[in-house]
Amino acid sequence: MTSRNHTAVTYFRFLPFSSTPEIQGFLFCLVLFMYLSTLVGNILIITVTMADAALHSPMYFFLKNLSFLEIGYTTSTIPKMLVNFLAKRKGISFLGCATQMYAFSLLGITECCLLAAMAYDRYAAICHPLRYMTMMSWNMCFLLSAVSWLIGVLVALGQTTFIFTLPYCGPNRINHFFCDLPPLLKLACVDTSKNEITTFVITVLFIMVPFLLTVVSYVQILHTIFRMPSARNKRKTFSTCSSHLVVVTLFYGSAIVTYWTPKGFYSSSSNKLLSLSYTLVSPVMNPLIYSLRNKEVKQALKRLIKKTMPLFV
Repeated sequence: MTSRNHTAVTYFRFLPFSSTPEIQGFLFCLVLFMYLSTLVGNILIITVTMADAALHSPMYFFLKNLSFLEIGYTTSTIPKMLVNFLAKRKGISFLGCATQMYAFSLLGITECCLLAAMAYDRYAAICHPLRYMTMMSWNMCFLLSAVSWLIGVLVALGQTTFIFTLPYCGPNRINHFFCDLPPLLKLACVDTSKNEITTFVITVLFIMVPFLLTVVSYVQILHTIFRMPSARNKRKTFSTCSSHLVVVTLFYGSAIVTYWTPKGFYSSSSNKLLSLSYTLVSPVMNPLIYSLRNKEVKQALKRLIKKTMPLFV
């Protein structure tokens, strides 16, 4: 089947989660609440880490970057999803779909690299405390952050171009709530085996490699912690990286299942639910994890509230 025999697709339709209006309304309210919570929580993390001098360290520099990424990450998909909950015509233009995929891929790949950089920061702090300021100088922090963003920009550009130069000649129904790779490849009217191999290679290089670097860092961290003679020091040291470990688990757990599921076991419905976990649940949980499990952030938040309260009295 070639595009010569069919009209080129200029508009993609998203299939709804449910045809029941009551369920659609409930989902709209739930997603809106979680999205607003994500914005408020991550903006608060950025504000606290910028305003409090005690948090001007490499660890919180990366946390600030992560919060900024989470805001963009959710904003690339959720607002359009909310509009489609209410709209009769639930869809997106061809150009809009390409733009959404580019933004989502850019921010997602950048986050993978940034999580690996954060793991390296914790490795340097716990395994090499005397050399920490040398290993994690401000120049190194900016370099790791810049490289993460550059990888995201370039890989997302290549991937999006590769996908949207395929012929799409019908059908145009996407059983998803945003323009993601697996459902779009299913709609192309040519053999996409080469694209699937390319996607697999990209996943290995720019998702699994950062993940494995993160795992290696934490293996070294745990090895160092277990060698500590004091149980109190073990708990205290582990608490400094436990928040990041929880975030990594949440983010990678659902993403790996989604993009590494064999084609024969691929289910659009289950993929939609899994995608919600890393596009919405993980970003809304991150500020809670870092604020509730981090003593320094809680203390900085209290100091910020004390400073701002007189302005509203």
